[in-house]
Formats: sequence, C-alpha cells, structure tokens
Amino acid sequence: MSKSTAEIRQAFLDFFHSKGHQVVASSSLVPNNDPTLLFTNAGMNQFKDVFLGLDKRNYSRATTSQRCVRAGGKHNDLENVGYTARHHTFFEMLGNFSFGDYFKHDAIQYAWELLTGENWFNLPKERLWVTVYETDDEAYEIWEKEVGIPRERIIRIGDNKGAPYASDNFWQMGDTGPCGPCTEIFYDHGDHIWGGPPGSPEEDGDRYIEIWNIVFMQFNRQADGTMEPLPKPSVDTGMGLERIAAVLQHVNSNYEIDLFSTLIKAVANVTGATDLNNKSLRVIADHIRSCAFLIADGVIPVE
Repeated sequence: MSKSTAEIRQAFLDFFHSKGHQVVASSSLVPNNDPTLLFTNAGMNQFKDVFLGLDKRNYSRATTSQRCVRAGGKHNDLENVGYTARHHTFFEMLGNFSFGDYFKHDAIQYAWELLTGENWFNLPKERLWVTVYETDDEAYEIWEKEVGIPRERIIRIGDNKGAPYASDNFWQMGDTGPCGPCTEIFYDHGDHIWGGPPGSPEEDGDRYIEIWNIVFMQFNRQADGTMEPLPKPSVDTGMGLERIAAVLQHVNSNYEIDLFSTLIKAVANVTGATDLNNKSLRVIADHIRSCAFLIADGVIPVE
C-alpha cells in the first residue's frame, strides 16, 4: 500500500527525530534574514547564519519540511514547469542538517537507512544510483566500501568545462555564501522511460530522477570567488517531497501524485480539458499552488 504525501513527510521527520534531530518548522517563503533572496529556495536558507558561525541554536541537528519557490535567480525551475515530470515553482524540501556535528559518514548512512530500510521507505537498492564530486574520494569510498553500491552505479561529476566548482556536484547557495561538494542519490524509474544516468548525454530525461542531494558544507564563497573555510564542516540535505512521493506512490511523474491529481482534475473540469496529461493543466496546477502558498505568507498580488 502506497503512502500519502502527508505520511511520507511525517515519516521523514520521524526518522530524523529518532536520530536526535530537532524538528524545526518551515520558515516563510519570504526570507527575513537574507536580502540576496527574493523567495526561500532551499531548506538551508533559515540556517544560513548558523552555517556561517554568526548564529547559534540550542541544537546541533535539525530536520525540516521547508516550503520553497524557485521562479528566478540561480536556482530557477520556472521554464521547466509542466514540461518535465519533476520540476515545480513551489515544492516542499525535506531536509536534515548537521551544524558541526556529524559529517559525510553519518549523512550517507542515514540517507541509505531511510531509503532502503524495511521499516522506512524500503526502496529496491538496485534502483539507486549516486554521484559524487570528482575529487571527493571520501564520499566515493563510503558509498562503495561501507554502503556497498557497485562502482558502475557511483558516478564522479567534475567541473563544467573546467570552470572551478561549476559542477552539479558542488552546491552553492548563490554567487556568495555557504557551499561545498555534494553527493546526489538518483532513482531509476525503469527502461520504459527515456533518459540516461547522470553524466550521460541523456541525463535530462525522466528515467533517472534525483531524489536527494546531500551537501557537505565546507566553504563560504566570497564575492571575488575565493573559498573561505567555514568555522565547522556541516551537512545540508534536500529531498523533494513531490519527487519521493512519485517513487513511493509508484507513478512516473510528480503530477500524478495525490497532491496534484485532484488539483489537475479540478482545473480540467473548469477549463473543459479532457486530456489530463496536457502540459497547460500541469502549469496551471503548479502556479495555483505557488500563488496559494505565497499569498498565505503575505505576498499579495497587485495589478
């Protein structure tokens, strides 16, 4: 029996609470501590000053389900909405965070336990692929020697055209701020869907879907591009709730999960559309969600 999206969200939070993480409420979609952002676009936004050593909490481990909007700036999914199975302007990012507590070993082991554990998400291990930053031998060895993923399903991703740190596996909040190498986990939906593994010419297809990004926060990028070490190496992870829901509800598209199916049917009923796979219906449903949550957080539309 598949889990509802609400049950998946709760299971994620429960898992990390059982690992000593403080469950922290989502912050507003309108950042109150970062003038460089128009909207909250990642789970780590509310913890930016903690990573930088400018703020201290009474906990060193946290977990959240953060409301996010990506409709511009460095992390912009607007043009892909409705045309891929996995992109949205509004989505929820499930995350676990370590502020100078655990690092690569525990972050990877926690992710594997949640994804494949019989009492948790129980995903088939052979469907999971991972990427690591090209020079991150430590993460590679953890995946290969401790977790046991075969080498052919561990892919090193380097810098794009040799540009330093311009890699899908080196996460940066923006032009400045906390950043570091990351390891990403992908789910293979099967050969009946077009697409290739990460790093291949067909990687933009919908067969191999990134479901979790585990960032090893080590640096504070300066305006001139230099990388200053953070006070304490930390962990910032992000899992798209809608993406993992598609996997656990045994559908190939985020737009087929319980959160979207009812909304798309309602839009079709109002518009008279008969093809529920119509891309325009997906765009309308996505934008309705974004508008609803932005209005709830005080962003009022004007003419």
